[in-house]
Amino acid sequence: MAARIKKGDKVVVLSGRDKGRSGEVIEVQPRAERALVRGINMVKRHQKQTAQQEGGIISKEMTIHLSNIALADPKDGKPTRISFKTIGSGDERKLVRVAKRSGVEIDG
Repeated sequence: MAARIKKGDKVVVLSGRDKGRSGEVIEVQPRAERALVRGINMVKRHQKQTAQQEGGIISKEMTIHLSNIALADPKDGKPTRISFKTIGSGDERKLVRVAKRSGVEIDG
């Protein structure tokens, strides 16, 4: 099965405290069904001082469940579902992601 959401995609948060906000996917964890999105689901963590890093309270992103995010439509930036379309024939076949909202192909 092809991935619906990939690293580098622009996504919109559908539920939770960051509902309505958007960001770029940094990392996808398919087995855990979670994704790390830049600037979303920020939490504060106490960091112990090391030789390389300073100690203190730092803010970092935590993962968010894939069901709580949707790809942003390339045309208007609103959340959209994703379908797949086969392009070409024979050995030249390729599976492409398509936005359900506008029908635009999603590069990546």
